[in-house]
Amino acid sequence: MKSRDLTDLLLLAAIWGASYLFLRLAVPAFGPVALIEVRVAVAAAVLLPLLAWRGSLAELRAHAVPLLLVGTFNSAMPFVLLAYGLLHITTGVAAILNAMVPLWAALIGWAWLRDRLGWMQWLGLLLGVLGVVVLVWGRVSLKPGSAAFEATIAIAACLAGTVCYGLAAVLAKRLLTGVSAWATAAGSQVGATLVLLPFAVLSWPTQMPGAMSWAAALALGVLCTAIAYLLYFRLIRRVGPVQASSVTFLLPVTASLWGVLLLGETVTAQMLGGGAIILAGTALSLGLVGPARRNAPASVG
Repeated sequence: MKSRDLTDLLLLAAIWGASYLFLRLAVPAFGPVALIEVRVAVAAAVLLPLLAWRGSLAELRAHAVPLLLVGTFNSAMPFVLLAYGLLHITTGVAAILNAMVPLWAALIGWAWLRDRLGWMQWLGLLLGVLGVVVLVWGRVSLKPGSAAFEATIAIAACLAGTVCYGLAAVLAKRLLTGVSAWATAAGSQVGATLVLLPFAVLSWPTQMPGAMSWAAALALGVLCTAIAYLLYFRLIRRVGPVQASSVTFLLPVTASLWGVLLLGETVTAQMLGGGAIILAGTALSLGLVGPARRNAPASVG
C-alpha cells in the first residue's frame, strides 16, 4: 500500500472512529431516529450534487428499489441501532462489536448466495462469536430495570446492526452489480432518508437540541458519512476491497481513543481480550491471513 493510500486509510479510520463520539454527544438530545434522519439527509444533500456533477443521476432512477433496500439495511437500520446502543454502552465496546460485520457478510453470503467458505473462514466465524462472549461476559442481565439489562439490550441492538450491514453487503452484491460506487453511496443515503422520515417526524424531540448536539449531528452527516464514503470508495478503487476492509481493524482503536480522550471512557482488559479475539476472527474471514477469499466489505461507522 502506497503512503497516500495508507494516509487515506488512517484518515478514514479516524473519521469513522469519531462517528461513535459524535453519536454519543448528539443522541441524548435528538433520540436515535431523529438523529440518524439528520445524518443521512445531510449526507444525501452533500452527495447528490456530486452525483449530478458526474452526470450519473439516471442511475438512481434505474435502480431506485435496490438502492432503497440497500439504504435501509446499510444506513437507516444499523445507524439507528448503533445510536440506541450508544445510549447505554461505551464507544469502545460498540466499535469492537461492529468488527463483526465481515463475519456476518461471510455467513449470509454462504447461506444466500452459496459463496464458498473454507475452514479458515469457519474458524473466523467461531472466533468472532467467542470474542463477543468474552466481551459481554458479566455485562449482560435479563433483569428488567437494571443497568445491566439496558446494556444487554444495547449490545443486542449493536449486534443486530452488524447483521444489517452484512445483509446490505450481500444485497449490494446481488442487486447493484454494475452500479457505480457514487450512485450507490448517494442513492443509499436518499433511500435511508425516505425510509426514516415518517418515524423521525413522529419522534422529533419536543425540546430543540442545543448547538453542540447540532454540530455533532452535522459532523456525522458531512464528515462521517459523505466524506467518509468518498474516501472509502477511493480506497477501493486504488487498493481493492480487501485491503480497504482492513479499516475494520482500526475502528476499535480510533473509537476507543476518541472516547478516552474526550469522553473520559476507560479501556479494560476484558475489552482488549474480546476485541483481540473478534479481530482475529475478522482477519480470517477477510482472508487477510490464511488462504485468500472473496472480497469483503468493511464496516461503516
